[in-house]
Amino acid sequence: MSAEPPPTPGGRLPQVVLIASILGLSWLGMQVVHELGHVLAAWASSETVHRVVLHPLDISRTDATRDRHPLLVAWAGAIIGVLLPLGLFGLARAPRWEFAYLLRFFAGFCLVANGAYLGVGAFVGVGDAGDLLRLGAPRWSLVAFGLAAVPAGLALWHGLGPRFGLGPSKGRVDPRAARWTLALLIFLVAIELIAGGR
Repeated sequence: MSAEPPPTPGGRLPQVVLIASILGLSWLGMQVVHELGHVLAAWASSETVHRVVLHPLDISRTDATRDRHPLLVAWAGAIIGVLLPLGLFGLARAPRWEFAYLLRFFAGFCLVANGAYLGVGAFVGVGDAGDLLRLGAPRWSLVAFGLAAVPAGLALWHGLGPRFGLGPSKGRVDPRAARWTLALLIFLVAIELIAGGR
């Protein structure tokens, strides 16, 4: 008979902090890498970036010209927005970093969010999906992106529950992970409030 895991000091609070802060951090971080994709593609195609909106109380967006390669700029948000987090997770996983699971969760979040954004957007025509459709991207390409990205993100999440105190771990989490994710979330919110503008 296996022994139950020892309780986390502070009861369930570290678990709640970890889950809440990783969700908030993943949401804001996903918007950062998504908009970075638009910006990099705009710069690469000699477009002008007028404004990037990153604010905790707004949906992010990049205002840029799209005179030369509009489809590249429009697609780059979702494409770089999933490839960059996957690359970060790969780099963290290679040396077996003990907190690589946090980047694994973030990469999965970015895949699910970007996949759903374009996949569902292909039918409702909002945001980048609406731009892509207006620019001539076939609807099936957005749906295909969603159908590839969402299951890949869910696959990355598979098995992470115990790291977040779910299932057999009975609320036990690494309190350092909870402290670090909360600190990073506070830092990112502060930066966006100071520099992001509305």
